[in-house]
Amino acid sequence: MADTMKGLRRTHYCGQVCASLIGTQVVVGGYVQKIRDKGSLVFIDLRDREGVVQLTFDDRTSPEVLKKASTCRSEDVLMARGAVVRRESVNPQMKTGEVEILVEELRILSKAKTPPFEITDRTNVNEELRLKYRYLDLRRSALQQNLMTRHKIAKVARDYFYENGFLELETPMMIRSTPEGARDYLVPSRVHPGEFYALPQSPQIYKQLLMVAGFDRYIQLARCFRDEDLRADRQPEFTQIDMEMSFVDVDDILEMVEGFVCRLMQEVKGLSITAPLPRLTYKEAMERYGSDKPDTRFGMELIDLSDLVKDCGFGVFSGAVAAGGSVRAIVAKNAAGVYTRKEIDKLTEQAKGIGAKGLAFIRFADAAPSCSFAKFLPPQQMDAILERLDCRQGDVALIVADKNKVTLPVLGQLRLTVAKRLDIIPEGYNFLWITEFPFFEWDEDSAAWVAMHHPFTMPMDECIPLLDTDPGAVRAKAYDLVLNGTELCSGSIRITDPELQQKMFYSLGLSEEEVQKKFGFLVEAYQYGAAPHGGVGIGLDRLAMILCGADSLRDVTAFPKVQNASELMSGCPAPVEETSLQELGIQLARREE
Repeated sequence: MADTMKGLRRTHYCGQVCASLIGTQVVVGGYVQKIRDKGSLVFIDLRDREGVVQLTFDDRTSPEVLKKASTCRSEDVLMARGAVVRRESVNPQMKTGEVEILVEELRILSKAKTPPFEITDRTNVNEELRLKYRYLDLRRSALQQNLMTRHKIAKVARDYFYENGFLELETPMMIRSTPEGARDYLVPSRVHPGEFYALPQSPQIYKQLLMVAGFDRYIQLARCFRDEDLRADRQPEFTQIDMEMSFVDVDDILEMVEGFVCRLMQEVKGLSITAPLPRLTYKEAMERYGSDKPDTRFGMELIDLSDLVKDCGFGVFSGAVAAGGSVRAIVAKNAAGVYTRKEIDKLTEQAKGIGAKGLAFIRFADAAPSCSFAKFLPPQQMDAILERLDCRQGDVALIVADKNKVTLPVLGQLRLTVAKRLDIIPEGYNFLWITEFPFFEWDEDSAAWVAMHHPFTMPMDECIPLLDTDPGAVRAKAYDLVLNGTELCSGSIRITDPELQQKMFYSLGLSEEEVQKKFGFLVEAYQYGAAPHGGVGIGLDRLAMILCGADSLRDVTAFPKVQNASELMSGCPAPVEETSLQELGIQLARREE
């Protein structure tokens, strides 16, 4: 039978036992990391969330306690009381390596069977097994540190926004399904057969209604749900540091978020970040980096060659320019030794896979460059291209010719691929605002303009007259915060003018009936007066992933889903009893064999 804790109360975490406690009595509790039994001398490394401390049992220990110590095994749960003493030999690998606890009283609170894998940070066990036993995986120091960092981020957010007059208000988890850009997770109603709630993709509409209600500064660590394909930086459920402010314009929102970023980096990483943060318009970001979330820790910016090749003899180049597109390039300095012709062929296949028709190149490995299109150009035109690109011996230039919607993002992707292969991306944290996003984007499938953000986003003041005449030129009061090539937050100033909101709905092709059906309650709310407002949703999970140096959101989420949105530990999603379906009025369609 296991011991009890009666009469024993933990006084310190294992990882907090230090030299300043030498000569004092402490009580610690944790899991057995390792045991070394030398008969009359037993050492146990005891682990908790703060670290590991060595428990020592020797000839000063009572025979009963020494015998009990020798029965301990990995992952047993112990509590121990004893004096903190200086170790004979310091272990520099341990935070507590100067000291040990000479144990006087030992309680074995729970015995553990042999775990399916060793609980160590240097585990080689496949992720699927670790996720099946996630409660054991979470005992590893690396994951515990990640989740503790996540906690620090949440605490800094609450402290900062509370100090700036924000109120933490909750919004519903079961809401009306409205179009938000991804598929909703639906919740059937037992009381209203055939009708459904949706889990929120974001608290967007409700936080706007809180502004209408007069709560001028709102904050919430909101759980959000999106039924979409997963990847390393996307989970079906995630947490958003959600913020909204009234009586503001774009600069007010950006400055408030920048204050949070500066505070966060100082308190979590010990780094000083200077505000204001750099800003690029969407147009500038796309033309310089080929991405609306560029990693600016390295250069390799896109270079426009269109004016040099618009009349050249190479039809791929001249044809692209004549069709309203462009010819652009990136230059990988000193890359000719890495990017052989075979490796460039691989890049060509990548380029084709993301929309390009092909990839032209200049490989300057020898005294004269090797070029895939040289025979079509006179020497002086080739020299002009090399000069524009600053392409010298040892360099490789990659060139794409097409419409800008192809040229820019393809080169943006190749830029990242090449930089990673060349290992030229330095450590550090580069924050960047992207502003003035297009309000509309053309959807080829529906042959219609659709909102790039959401339909409540305010257009730039000077763009309002263009809503009817030139939708593609309309820019939005929308902004994203990017960190090292990852979008951290997205937000906008909202439309509060009912007439303008109706105009936006009509511009998106929504009928009066559709507007009333999907957004009628919000449209009506704005008819009762609304202060100008805007906000952002900051991705807590992605922020934690980057600050922890993790490769996936799974490493900063306690109980994550895998690629197919299932959770391996509990086995969800799972079938439910037929009676439960009947209560909800649901009948499952039979799948054909």
